[in-house]
Amino acid sequence: MKKWIGGFLDNDSLFGRIMSRIFIVIGANLMFVLFSLPVITIGPGLAALFYVMLETLHKDDSLNPFRYFWRGFVMNLKQGIVCTLLLGGSAVVLVLDIRFCSYHGGVLTIFKYACYALLFFLIIETIYLMPVMASFRDTIPHLLRNAFFFAARKPWKILPAAAFFIVPIMVTVLDIRYRPLYAFLWVVLGFGMITMLVSELLYRDIARFQPPE
Repeated sequence: MKKWIGGFLDNDSLFGRIMSRIFIVIGANLMFVLFSLPVITIGPGLAALFYVMLETLHKDDSLNPFRYFWRGFVMNLKQGIVCTLLLGGSAVVLVLDIRFCSYHGGVLTIFKYACYALLFFLIIETIYLMPVMASFRDTIPHLLRNAFFFAARKPWKILPAAAFFIVPIMVTVLDIRYRPLYAFLWVVLGFGMITMLVSELLYRDIARFQPPE
């Protein structure tokens, strides 16, 4: 009996691997929430979160999420802040344009749908940029280009990657009744779980182009 219980709780067992994965997701998520409080550090925080999840897939749940998050955050701090300001500012402009066009209507309705298309493209570029930034050391223009490359290379992965982010956010915004519960889940594991799912989706594509260690 003791031997069976010991095997069940062992780190190499299915239960042990699941618990290790949950520990990594929660630990990295708490670090992301803490380090994103200044708002402009959301970019490097997301890149660090993807760094932890991609390294988890590579190292088989054997890492310390707090140490690896800090490493990913420091590596991507400057570029992450620049991308946060660049992409976040562009998104704000597009949202304001959409509201302006919706208010005035008429011919501007066509322009509104163009803004929606650009906003969706911006979201996809951001979703792919973060794991690319976490995986490759390069200039911002090259990182943006590479993010577009990975998105265009297998376009059938775009919708699930976007859905992992957009659907939970929309549910949180629209379902007012359970919003406190959603807020708790976001703080504890929401961001980490989403980045883990996206990392699972994109890991093999990105790993093919990474230089050998």
